[in-house]
Amino acid sequence: MLAFLGLDYQMHDLDLGVSEQSSDDYLRLNPFGQAPVIDDNGVIIRDSQAILVYLAKKYGEDRFWSDDPTELAQITSWLSTAANEMQNGPVRLRVHHKLGRPIDVKHATDITIKLPNIINDHLTDKKWLVADKLSIADIAIYPYLALAHEGQIDISPYQNITEWLARFEALPDYVSMPGINL
Repeated sequence: MLAFLGLDYQMHDLDLGVSEQSSDDYLRLNPFGQAPVIDDNGVIIRDSQAILVYLAKKYGEDRFWSDDPTELAQITSWLSTAANEMQNGPVRLRVHHKLGRPIDVKHATDITIKLPNIINDHLTDKKWLVADKLSIADIAIYPYLALAHEGQIDISPYQNITEWLARFEALPDYVSMPGINL
């Protein structure tokens, strides 16, 4: 999101191996001890979805947001999907397969099985998740689908999703992240 907005930023990778997210310094930023967190000149925002909303509204000049009530509700619905279904399905499977963390695999798989069909169907005749432009809905959902392979989820049969991923990755300000095979 920061690259799409053309903003300068400093990134700090948390050292989860030494529980840096539980340090006093980090807990002052986010008492829940979760990532991500941003500090925008003293304004502290935690939670991926909240950060996207904040950045879109503060710096996006409505490029990634909408004031149209229907589009805004759709964007909010996709942010909720990212925070709920994506977290409880693909993310849990990814953490399990990549890091060996114990999870309820059946529950995570049951959630995950539905998602590609829903998203693929939604993208029929659409370039983006909401309206006809890139929004924070796309930015919120993208990493979960792009990293699905790390949870042993094959999205290659879903043509609309694979085309959407390719469109996203072809954006001029796109910055890849670890684990994404370009």
